[in-house]
Amino acid sequence: MKKMTKFMSVALAATLAAVSLTACGGSGKAETKAADETKAAGEATADGEVFTIAGIGPMTGDAASYGISVKQGAEVAINEINAAGGVQVGDTTYTLNLIFEDDEATEDKAIQAYNAVMDQGADAILGCVTSGACIAITDLTAEDGILQITPSGSALDCTKNDNAFRVCFTDPAQGVSMADMAVETLGYKKIAVLYDNSSDYSMGIKEAFEEEVAAKGGEIVASEAFAGSDVDFNTQLTSIKGTDAEVIFVPAYYQQVTYITKQAKEMGMELPFLGSDGWDGVLGTVTDASTVENAIFLSPFFAADPSDNVTAFVAAYEEAYKATPDQFAADAYDTIYAMKAAMEKAGSVESADLIAAMTEITVDGLTGEGITWTADGEPNKGCKFIQIKDGAYTLYE
Repeated sequence: MKKMTKFMSVALAATLAAVSLTACGGSGKAETKAADETKAAGEATADGEVFTIAGIGPMTGDAASYGISVKQGAEVAINEINAAGGVQVGDTTYTLNLIFEDDEATEDKAIQAYNAVMDQGADAILGCVTSGACIAITDLTAEDGILQITPSGSALDCTKNDNAFRVCFTDPAQGVSMADMAVETLGYKKIAVLYDNSSDYSMGIKEAFEEEVAAKGGEIVASEAFAGSDVDFNTQLTSIKGTDAEVIFVPAYYQQVTYITKQAKEMGMELPFLGSDGWDGVLGTVTDASTVENAIFLSPFFAADPSDNVTAFVAAYEEAYKATPDQFAADAYDTIYAMKAAMEKAGSVESADLIAAMTEITVDGLTGEGITWTADGEPNKGCKFIQIKDGAYTLYE
C-alpha cells in the first residue's frame, strides 16, 4: 500500500518554478515558454483524474547535470502525452503530473526525497538517477509496493526487487559490450583501465570489462584506481605510460574524463580512449576537443540520429531548454512512455497492476526499438557506440 492517498490536483506548473541548469549535452536555461506549456497541459484537465509521477535525482551538486537532464526529458514526454489527450486507462483519462525532488546524488538525501514525494501522493517513481541513491530507496519502494523505474541507475541492485525496473543498461552489460568492442571489433589485445574505486558504477563496469577481456584473449596490462574527488591523475597515467598498453578504458563520468584526457595529452600520451555511457556530455566540458578525438564510448542514444522520433524529441527539447538532449534525457523520456504503456496495458493505476504490466509491454523508444522488460527489471534493447570525430559526436561505423 502507498503511504498517502494520491492528490487529485495538478502541479505541473510548479515543477518548472525552479531555474533549470545546464544539461549534460549543452547549455542554457529552461525558458518561460516551457513552463507555460507544462502549465497549460496540466490545466486542460485540471478537474479530471491525475496520475502523479515522482522524479528523484540530483538537481544540485556535482551530478546535477544528470538530474536536470532526466527532469527535462521527462517533462518533454509528459507535455506530449498531455497535449495529445492524456492516458486512457479503461474508461478514464488521466493527466500526467510530474513532481521532482533533489537527492544531491546521495543516499540519505534520496531517502528524504522519497518520503517527500510519497507524502505528495506519488503514483509511480521515476528514479533515482544515480545508482547509489537508487539502491538507497529500493527496499522502501518495495515495502510500499509502488512501481519504480530508474532511467539511469545501472548498478545491479537497483532492480533487485520485483517492483523495480530500469531503462538504461546494467554496469556489467556495459563492461561486456565495451570489452567485446575493444578486443573483437577494434583488435586491441593489451588494454589499460583507469577507474573510480569510490563508484559502484565505475567498479561494476570495470570488473565485467576486465573479465570479458580475459575471456576474449586480451590482456589487462594496467588497472589503475582513483577516487571520485580526484583531479590529479598524473600518477596513474605515468604508470600506464610505462606499459605496452594499446588503449585506455575509462569507465567514469565525463567530469573526471575531462581531467584525465587533458593530463594525458599534456604528458605526451597518444593512446586512444574508450569509455562508458558516463562519457556522454564530455564535449561540453573539455576546453580542447582534441583531447578526446577518436574516443569511443557506449550509449543508448545519439542526438543526431535521423529517426523521426529522435529528431522530434531533439527539436522539442532544444526549443524548450536551448540545449541538446543527452542520453539521460532520452532515458527519462522513454521511462515516461513505459509508464504510460503500463497504465494502458493494465487498464488500471493500481501499483500491483502496473508492476505486472511491465513485463507485457513493448515500447518503441529513443533508446531502442521494441524495448521489453524481463521480470528481473532489465530492458531488452541494443546499444550504440559513439565516436568523437572532428570535435563532434558520431555513430561508430
